[in-house]
Amino acid sequence: MLDVPNNTELLLSIARKHGLVRARDAVAAHVPQVVLTRLVRSGKLERVARGVYALPGAALGDGSSLGVVAVRIPGAVVCLASALQVHGLSTWITPEVWVAVEQHRRPPRLDWPPLHVVYTSAALLSAGIEQRVIGGATVTLTNPARTVADCFKWRSTVGLDVAVESLRGYLAAYPGGRDQLRRMAELCRVSRVMRPYLEALQ
Repeated sequence: MLDVPNNTELLLSIARKHGLVRARDAVAAHVPQVVLTRLVRSGKLERVARGVYALPGAALGDGSSLGVVAVRIPGAVVCLASALQVHGLSTWITPEVWVAVEQHRRPPRLDWPPLHVVYTSAALLSAGIEQRVIGGATVTLTNPARTVADCFKWRSTVGLDVAVESLRGYLAAYPGGRDQLRRMAELCRVSRVMRPYLEALQ
């Protein structure tokens, strides 16, 4: 016979600790899927994406959107606008999660959160990245220098004003990070584009 109260508390404790609880967490804990279904019906959890659940309202502003993306789109790298928000390099706020995926990959689809997808080579996808625990999951994202270089690379998409703002924010936050920024600019082939802005912000 199922010990439903204990199973219920186990899943809720995972959600409280990590921000999210996944269907595979229930499987790993030998908790039947029906327990997740009952928690959603009773309002104790809400389904934020296929196979991903959160405490009511928790997914609205605690980084859970990035956690959902990390869980549901393996290999994706959070970038551009979303990485700028994480690193505090821009005032630009967007409800979409911006992710980079490898070229020729099928477009990822999620019920939530909304996505803005850019495509890049495998080499660029793995360069200048870091991992952080955000919204209950390990999120792979571009590091600050790579994020700024990407903004100049994708300036026709994000806007040159955002790229320049990100550069200004980076230089203020990482005054010793110019060499790393130049390396990322070379990698992204935007050295010539960035050079006059770097010189102006000496």
